[in-house]
Amino acid sequence: MDTDSPSSTQPPGEQELRDLLAPLLDTRPEDVPGDANLILQGLTSIDMMRLVGRWRRAKVPVVFEELASAPTLNGWLAHFDGLRK
Repeated sequence: MDTDSPSSTQPPGEQELRDLLAPLLDTRPEDVPGDANLILQGLTSIDMMRLVGRWRRAKVPVVFEELASAPTLNGWLAHFDGLRK
């Protein structure tokens, strides 16, 4: 999966985030758990840095520390929702 090509200038929504995370977790998008720790599910810090780099290149003002402190799908969605306001 190419996590380095920006797809939009907007923060990702739930489905796009599930689609990005699923191959990194070796699962299907619909099986990405909302409240489970993504790191414990198999997401690496390198994966996170690549995703953050992708979003920053797309001009999404994502904060790595925010994602790392709440490493769940729901935590990331809350961060991205805050960026939309």
